[in-house]
Amino acid sequence: MEPLAKEPVVRIEHLSKHFGEGSAQVDALRDIDLTVYPGQVVGLMGPSGSGKTTLLNCIACIVEPSGGRITLDGDVVYDEAWLTSDLRRLRLDKIGFIFQYPNLLPFLDGTDNVAIVLNLAGYGGSAARERAADLLEYLDVAHRKHAMPGQLSGGEAQRVAIARALANRPRIILADEPTAPLDSERARIVMDLLRRIAQEQDAAVIVVTHDEMILDRFDHIFRLRDGRLELEEDRTRPRRPGTEP
Repeated sequence: MEPLAKEPVVRIEHLSKHFGEGSAQVDALRDIDLTVYPGQVVGLMGPSGSGKTTLLNCIACIVEPSGGRITLDGDVVYDEAWLTSDLRRLRLDKIGFIFQYPNLLPFLDGTDNVAIVLNLAGYGGSAARERAADLLEYLDVAHRKHAMPGQLSGGEAQRVAIARALANRPRIILADEPTAPLDSERARIVMDLLRRIAQEQDAAVIVVTHDEMILDRFDHIFRLRDGRLELEEDRTRPRRPGTEP
């Protein structure tokens, strides 16, 4: 992969976010620059309160920044103010979400938990279910397509949740601690799935994590502290023999 030959899917420039005013103001993000290219999987790491989830929510167009610029899939969506009035549609079209816990609807089986996202986007019932079935097959969980969430293992439920995130073919996939409830083997399987998705679908995947066991699955690791981007680690560059990973 040669990402610099492609346009970035996510570009964040001089992004800031503060909460409160005056002496009570808290700077959650300070002058953040971040770029993610098609096919890349990047990690956001840092201690609790460092700004990771706030940054993810700004990229997701859930939290409004206080300043800066956000470009998603070639479109400037924020430049000191939102440039679109329909953020719900923007999220539906461009962004897939994967959460720490699958949050599947308990009264729908695996297929319908995926299809409901397509229904919201305007797809008819049969087309939505066909797309859902294809995704469950793609993620090797088709054999559980009729199972209810309570009948799924943790790894199976997370695969269904990933299928749901992919339903509308988003170019941007945002994951907030997706491996936290999983053991180390299942965590690596989920990360390998995300890498495959990024590469096969030319998507950008951004993962908030504390899990040190999955660091080798990332192309870049961005570390935040007190709202600032403290370090960018490029894991795609060859390392000299004898140096620490």
